[in-house]
Amino acid sequence: MEKFDYMEKYGYEQLVYLHDRNSGLKGLICIHNTVLGPALGGTRIWEYECEEDAVLDVLRLARGMTRKAACAGLNLGGGKAVLIGNSKKLRLDTVRREAFWRAFGKYVESLGGRYITAEDVGTSPEDMEFVRMETKHVTGLRNTSGDPSPLTALDVYKGIKACVKELTGSSKLEGFKIAVQGLGHVGSYLCKHLSEEGAILFVSDIDTERANEIAKYYNATIVAPEDIVGLDVDVFAPCALGAVINATSIPMLKCKIIAGAANNVLQDAESDGQKIHELGILYAPDYVINAGGLINVYQEIIGYDYDSVLRQIDIIYDRIREIIRTSKETNTPTYLVADHMADKRIKMMSAISSIYLGK
Repeated sequence: MEKFDYMEKYGYEQLVYLHDRNSGLKGLICIHNTVLGPALGGTRIWEYECEEDAVLDVLRLARGMTRKAACAGLNLGGGKAVLIGNSKKLRLDTVRREAFWRAFGKYVESLGGRYITAEDVGTSPEDMEFVRMETKHVTGLRNTSGDPSPLTALDVYKGIKACVKELTGSSKLEGFKIAVQGLGHVGSYLCKHLSEEGAILFVSDIDTERANEIAKYYNATIVAPEDIVGLDVDVFAPCALGAVINATSIPMLKCKIIAGAANNVLQDAESDGQKIHELGILYAPDYVINAGGLINVYQEIIGYDYDSVLRQIDIIYDRIREIIRTSKETNTPTYLVADHMADKRIKMMSAISSIYLGK
């Protein structure tokens, strides 16, 4: 991949490589677009197979954050950080853990507020406390907005209800067969909401101990990770890593709805989004349905108000229904309807920001 060509094509502003020899920190921070405000996006730590995978991931995630903020009506841009490593091993080494995250905090601080970080896959509020020792540009801390996972899960749950409403005329989930892929923070909270409404759950996670725990607690059926995508269910809810809907997995799909918390669910948005549209599978664009966590940490920046968070999440429910209706009326894939919605707001606000206000 030619990085500058890719960045120019999709309008990126900045890609920063990070390295700290002492702590072993290796990673990247990407800022996609700051027209609407500072770039906000979580920090992911993952054992990438190669540098190219990490670069592509941070680029795609940052761009998704721009559109997520735009569709949610937030005054934020899009950014993301990915760090290369094993989060479980890092947590066991308490001295290195502190040095690792404080070194990362210094790099965040060096960007002067252009990028605001938060927790994501492989990270925790405790990690963000170390980051906070070096920079004020971090959200999701304990005693503030806290872990955004419960509100992301709430948003996804309501998004699933919006999809079911458009498909059946009722938003009730009782008796609906729903497959949840990935049982981390968001996936497990989502199972709670779905179980409480009487949905029939099928769950999968690469951590078999975690899968057994969740299955027992919510009376769910455990499915092997390699089989969850092709399960004959009403709703497939991907809540692990992205690119799960691709040229290989699409022929396996037997679901009616794809709606989950994972980012970049479509490996190739254009071709995969078009294909599932042609198959009549209803897809809730990931950066719309999983915006609850971002809404939560944004409130921390402007002055936290839990009731306001819940009101904004309710708006996302309506927005998903609007996207689905527009898709039906225009025979346009839902991912493209959402893209146009986000890009229109960014374009309009860009024009406003260019207005000269005098001195």
